Amino acid sequence: MIKNYFKTAWRNMIRNKGYNAINIAGLATGMAVALIIGLWVWYQFSYDRFLPGYQHVFTARLKFNNNGEIGVGPATPLPLAAALKRDIPGVKYVAQADWMGPHSLVTGDKKIYPGGAMASQDFLNVFQYPLLKGNSDEVLKAPYSIVLTESIARALFGNEDPMNKIIRIDNSNNVTVTGILKDLPANSTLKFNYIIPLSYLETTEGWVKEAFANWRNKSFQTFVALDPDVSYAQVQPALQLLMKKYSPEDYKMFQVGLFFQPMKNWHLYTEFKNGAEAGGLIDYVKMFSLIGFLVLVIACINFMNLSTAHSEKRAREVGVRKAIGSQRKDLIFQFLVESLAITCMAFLFSLLLVELALPSFNTLTGSAITVPWNNGFFWLLMISYVLFTGLMAGSRPAFYLSSFNPVKVLKGAVQTGRSATLPRKILVVVQFSCSVALIISTIIVYQQLQYAKDRPKGYDSNRLMMTDASNDLSRNYTALKNDLLQSGVVTSITKSSTPATDLWSNQRIDRWQNKQPDETMDIACVGVCDADYFKTLGMQIKEGRNFVSNGGDSLNVIINEAAVERMRFKDPLNQVLTWHDVPQQVTVIGVVKNALMTSPFTGAKPTIFIYAPGWSNIISYRLSPTVSTQTAIVKLTGIFNKYNPSYPFLYHFVDESYAAKFNFEELIGKLAGLFASLAIFISCLGLFGLAAFMAAQRNKEIGIRKILGASVPQVWLLLSKDFILLVAISCVIASPIAYYFLHGWLQKYPYRITITPFVFIAAGTAAIIITVATVSFQAIKAAVANPVKSLRTE
Repeated sequence: MIKNYFKTAWRNMIRNKGYNAINIAGLATGMAVALIIGLWVWYQFSYDRFLPGYQHVFTARLKFNNNGEIGVGPATPLPLAAALKRDIPGVKYVAQADWMGPHSLVTGDKKIYPGGAMASQDFLNVFQYPLLKGNSDEVLKAPYSIVLTESIARALFGNEDPMNKIIRIDNSNNVTVTGILKDLPANSTLKFNYIIPLSYLETTEGWVKEAFANWRNKSFQTFVALDPDVSYAQVQPALQLLMKKYSPEDYKMFQVGLFFQPMKNWHLYTEFKNGAEAGGLIDYVKMFSLIGFLVLVIACINFMNLSTAHSEKRAREVGVRKAIGSQRKDLIFQFLVESLAITCMAFLFSLLLVELALPSFNTLTGSAITVPWNNGFFWLLMISYVLFTGLMAGSRPAFYLSSFNPVKVLKGAVQTGRSATLPRKILVVVQFSCSVALIISTIIVYQQLQYAKDRPKGYDSNRLMMTDASNDLSRNYTALKNDLLQSGVVTSITKSSTPATDLWSNQRIDRWQNKQPDETMDIACVGVCDADYFKTLGMQIKEGRNFVSNGGDSLNVIINEAAVERMRFKDPLNQVLTWHDVPQQVTVIGVVKNALMTSPFTGAKPTIFIYAPGWSNIISYRLSPTVSTQTAIVKLTGIFNKYNPSYPFLYHFVDESYAAKFNFEELIGKLAGLFASLAIFISCLGLFGLAAFMAAQRNKEIGIRKILGASVPQVWLLLSKDFILLVAISCVIASPIAYYFLHGWLQKYPYRITITPFVFIAAGTAAIIITVATVSFQAIKAAVANPVKSLRTE
């Protein structure tokens, strides 16, 4: 019996090649889109789950009162580690680390500048990354040691055994290789190429040694591994009291608290609201999961519509089968088998499409997704996926075809009235409603992106470059600056604690003139190392004066307009401020115009600029307009290598760094546009098939109309108007639904567009034009056909 079902299904597919080709193409495209999105979602959820014991690993985060709202910060004090071990039962390991930036590594004639971590001894016990050489309890014990990943070991030592080899770090100290780590996979939240003990920083940096006894200096990350039989709920009550016990002043002023975020959520949940996880990448994972499902639904609707539209050709088959004793359940099973057979073929084609598309998709999304051919769970999911898709696509045709009355269909009376076409029209409306909503989404994302890109930055990024300030460059800064200016390559140069495109430090202001009782303020802080900072960056001083480079401004500060507004200063000059890290009061000597140093989608952050020559992290310099970029880089390389021989000359253009802030939104826009295009393509395949069927069904009617004088435009309108009406209805339905969701999406951006009616008009017009173009081929083909041929059989 089953064999006969498959024989019949195969014969039916061969008999209706064109119709089935459209069905398979639509289903294959829809299944490929859903599969790629599914693989992407799987990849996002796979982050960090390759690590043994990841379920018991957490990062410590601080909660604090930020002027009435509960803020969350990842930076924690160094004494926290000892307190957690001492006061919290169930804590197995605690590790602390810096923010994993680059350092110079030199051995022989090889010098590289990869990113790495400074981490405490238990780091590799908390994170059980595979060690190829060395012991996790020993490799980070000695201060002057280093653990390399295998790729960095190969870059420095080739095929030689790297163990116990000497490496010069930052041209300051020698460290010994004590271990080799397997390279971190792409789906690791933490990114580093080597680990140096945190005790190295404690030994070489005086401020770090002091920070181990300072609860108010929050400059490091803290990671925790709990005992396997201890849950977070069990340790949470004790965490609430920890900051109150050890940092009572901060607790009193800012209600500072402590909580743990589980490792499995680090990648997906990066946004917090009122002290709790509130979203992040997980929002887009949900959004694209929905898009993948909708595209699959659109493909299934194609199958349903084309199958029911071609029901007349199979009506007599159903009648004969019922007349000779077939029951309805047998017919339902037969048509579901046919649907599954077509779905299986479509699935095979979809796998081919996925393999062809994945390299480009990975490049676009920065992922490392592959089809897990050897994963049994994947194939179990795929079998379920094919069964679900086949049953969803074939359910309505199966129940519809099996419902025919055998007496009526054998007499040639097949249901073709409104009751037969209404479900098909409803499905077309649903299909195009999804497609139009995706078109609207693409337009809104693009508009929001352009709105932020066109926003004034507050500084001039043109021909402005940045280089990390090493110890050598900081020591030789004056000579470097003179050589660069005398070369004519640059017009201005400065150094500071942060780049023009970011803010790395925050300070809490304790007192200012208009402070309300219990009011708190967290303000961004930039250390300016010389008086050319604002000139080099192209930032404008609105009031007051600039710093002078003679050391006389160590207790003076400059604030931006956002800080003036936040502190409610009517006359900001000469106002006195106090923050907890500086024992003396400081005086405001100037106000600088706002600059977008963080997100271009939010307002400028209240910022204080202090004169601090020792806060040297970034050297910024502006190229001369008369020197070509290529020539300038050649000359810059020689000058920087002169004063920084242990480092490769690496640089960043500020405009490129600023443009990188839009990467994620651009990715969302590109993916939305891609999936919207594919949804429209699948929908148009269905329209094309339906138009061809309707033209064939009304072939004789069209012939008679032409003999009676109907023109080609009149016949075209006859065949096209129903489809245009259905798409217009889809636009009306999709617009308010899309508005609701997109309005909610835009609320996450303080600096955002207003959705205008133009968007919906443009999307609707585009959908109707595409519909007309799709249907017109079949309509015009039928309209210009010789009526004699269509009437010859009468």
